[in-house]
Amino acid sequence: MSTFAAAPADLPLLDARGLRCPEPVMMLHKKVRELAAGDELVVWATDPSTQRDIPKFCQFLGHELLSGEERAPGEYHYRLRKGG
Repeated sequence: MSTFAAAPADLPLLDARGLRCPEPVMMLHKKVRELAAGDELVVWATDPSTQRDIPKFCQFLGHELLSGEERAPGEYHYRLRKGG
């Protein structure tokens, strides 16, 4: 049973479930380009490497990782804010 809850209706969602490295971060990079500075984004992933890659992506590119958690074994939720 999946524990992925619906993303907040007012936030864009990047559903990267089932994708393996490097695809989730490549898709994240593309999606973030579409956002305005200060906009938030929810990411769902199942690749454990996202636990390392998404925080480093945010740190390197100046975005803010607001939350990141494993909701159930192998199910990861992230929320980030685009830097400006």
